[in-house]
Amino acid sequence: MYSDVSLHIDGAWVKGATGRTIPVLNPATEEQIGTVAHADKADLDRALAAADKGFKAWRKVSAFDRYKLMRKAADLLRSRADDIAKLMTAENGKPLVEAKGETLLGADIIDWMAEEGRRAYGRIVPGRMDGVAQLVIKEPVGPVAAFTPWNFPINQVVRKASAAIATGNSIIVKGPEETPAACAELVRAFVDAGLPAGVINLVYGVPAEISEYLIPHPIIRKITFTGSTAVGKQLAALAGRHMKRATMELGGHAPAIVFDDADVDAAVKILSANKYRNAGQVCVSPTRFLVQEGVYKKFVEGFVAAAKAVKVGDGMDPATRMGPLAHARRIDVMESFVADAIAKGAKIETGGKRVANKGYFFEPTVMTNVSPDAKIMNEEPFGPLAPIVPFKDFDSVVEEANRLPYGLAAYAYTKSVKTATAIGNAIESGMVSINHHGLALPEVPFGGVKDSGYGSEGGMEAIEPYLVTKFVTQVGL
Repeated sequence: MYSDVSLHIDGAWVKGATGRTIPVLNPATEEQIGTVAHADKADLDRALAAADKGFKAWRKVSAFDRYKLMRKAADLLRSRADDIAKLMTAENGKPLVEAKGETLLGADIIDWMAEEGRRAYGRIVPGRMDGVAQLVIKEPVGPVAAFTPWNFPINQVVRKASAAIATGNSIIVKGPEETPAACAELVRAFVDAGLPAGVINLVYGVPAEISEYLIPHPIIRKITFTGSTAVGKQLAALAGRHMKRATMELGGHAPAIVFDDADVDAAVKILSANKYRNAGQVCVSPTRFLVQEGVYKKFVEGFVAAAKAVKVGDGMDPATRMGPLAHARRIDVMESFVADAIAKGAKIETGGKRVANKGYFFEPTVMTNVSPDAKIMNEEPFGPLAPIVPFKDFDSVVEEANRLPYGLAAYAYTKSVKTATAIGNAIESGMVSINHHGLALPEVPFGGVKDSGYGSEGGMEAIEPYLVTKFVTQVGL
């Protein structure tokens, strides 16, 4: 089922120039299931030359023809969703139902970006004198370098690749080495749909080496990155030194606020499902549960029951609702968060430990009596840990929600329209979802503020960073 993964450069699937490979492990078994080709400088040079060539050809293709090809790629992705889901689960661990859902959403994102690419309009500005024509023209920015993580191996790539391709750019994707096959299948869908050689290129290797080589290179005109705030700041600084456009989708620490008048049962159901989705390895996962004192006990009891009911196991098992963490180092991080919280007085209501000794499984965990200075209240856990703390009133919860430098996603539950409006306005976050979990749809903006980055990878805003505005004014002779 799982075969070794190659690079894709200039229209061909190829091994690395030196023949080096990186092992790919199944996180549910810790066994090697394949390898992925390792790109070295010679491979990057070939990818850069291909992207340069591909851009010069692709930018001349009409928006309508780009749209037709992208729609074909989306249909191919849908037709292959079952097989791709098995590859993703094997290398990432998430349950099959989540893997297939991610693949199908990826196809929807391609469709959305294809449509938006047809509507990248310029405009005519009326001149002040007769005979003056003033044109505002939208043009593709140029070859793009994209850097993507392992937690959503299709949906992190598809937003970047689709926006670039829809607007007439070429792209080099530095895919995730831990989860390379699903990412490669997305690229294959574009290639099989007829995308010209060089328009999309895929490489794997040492992330720091690839970013430090691609970002300063004169062929690359824009970068886009999804990952941690610490790495994102380094890449943004490097891009800034070379005056490269950048879109940064970085870490978060999403507050989930439950007011006294909320539908507590609904809040428990929705928040617990989204906390343990992909084992909590989601950038918009709710990570700080702030519950008003009047419903705190009821919410904790309900959330603990929901956590205990989550079946943890191999994602290939249809009964599994939470798979393993992606790799061994995530287990170490979870244990560190739990130990620190306990040392500072936290009570583990359920979970808190590794499951078995084989596979990177960790129990769905709920903590109470969590100190404000506990690590989990200040650093993104990126795992199945749910700290629940009480709050007294609106002002105090807003202060806590905005205390950290992150601002990617936030959630709130209340039956009051007044409170919903007020909390939506008060929270410093790029996205706020109230009484439901309504983020990451293709048609809505997706991005953060503060240390969570800048730019959007969804909605009509997503294609703008891939376009430059040119002004042309002329007088008829």
